[in-house]
Amino acid sequence: MSALLEVSGLVVAFGDVRAVRGVSFTVGEGETLAIVGESGSGKSLSSLAVLGLLPAQARVEAGEIRWDGTDLRAADADRVRRLRGEELAMIFQDPLSALNPSLTVGYQVAEMFRRRRGLGRADAGRRAVEAMTEVGIPDAARRAGAYPHEFSGGMRQRVMIAMALALEPRLLVADEPTTALDVTVQAQILRLLRQRQRAGLAMVIISHDLGVVARAARSVVVMYAGQAVEAGAVADVYPAPAHPYTLGLLAASPSARDGDRRVRPIEGYPPDIAALPGGCAFHPRCPFARQRCRTEEPPLREVAPGRSSACHYAEEVVSRGATVGHAGA
Repeated sequence: MSALLEVSGLVVAFGDVRAVRGVSFTVGEGETLAIVGESGSGKSLSSLAVLGLLPAQARVEAGEIRWDGTDLRAADADRVRRLRGEELAMIFQDPLSALNPSLTVGYQVAEMFRRRRGLGRADAGRRAVEAMTEVGIPDAARRAGAYPHEFSGGMRQRVMIAMALALEPRLLVADEPTTALDVTVQAQILRLLRQRQRAGLAMVIISHDLGVVARAARSVVVMYAGQAVEAGAVADVYPAPAHPYTLGLLAASPSARDGDRRVRPIEGYPPDIAALPGGCAFHPRCPFARQRCRTEEPPLREVAPGRSSACHYAEEVVSRGATVGHAGA
């Protein structure tokens, strides 16, 4: 299957500081890719760059972003704006901040149909109620007249999903779509997204929750300090990760299936992106680190068909991970 979205060598910079450094990934029709990593790893910036929604201080310094054959970096601003909503959509991390507090939720959903489909107020209102009903908002006709603060976190997230899916986009970027939601609401939202995926929707899910990734995605890119340090199929990466950072993330993720297994946090803190250590950026926190890791930055290389890792000792990490077993799935 050919890729709908192709990102290659993406570099995003704030002044002289590169917050995203050479990230590449592809997503095909009906596929779901997860991008995972700690806060500040560059995962959200990568997706905002794809949609042309970077903050004013940031710029795409290098790389290619192609959507269904169209070079989005070379496309004019009007073309990119037309694609957003029509073909590319995003669920933002904090729905309360993303929604306008002074407008009813029904008005905000209906606005998609008024602006992009040219519908009148009454027809747009009916379509908004249908979209809200489709994502599981009960009594949607009445609730459409409520304001965002009158909704629970889970219901606000459903409103965001209704807005993102209103125009039937081909790609959905979901930035932490289940953050701060209880497990029941998480399951409901993931089920909604999987239904659309089966109908051909391509998705990029950005998350720090490895359990969500295991349930929702087929492929995963693990980011650290602005770079992709591991990539591959979830079914391959989770049982035997090929990078010490991925190994640490999995060991730090609780799972009900692990019984009394102790959760082991990764020691130390992510580096300052403006003052990265020499060699491998992860080496100050890495239990596998040796002298080579302190002086030589490892390239992202293929370690098995369809799998890549930016670790000098990836094969050793795979062997260690396969014998330990991990949580998060």
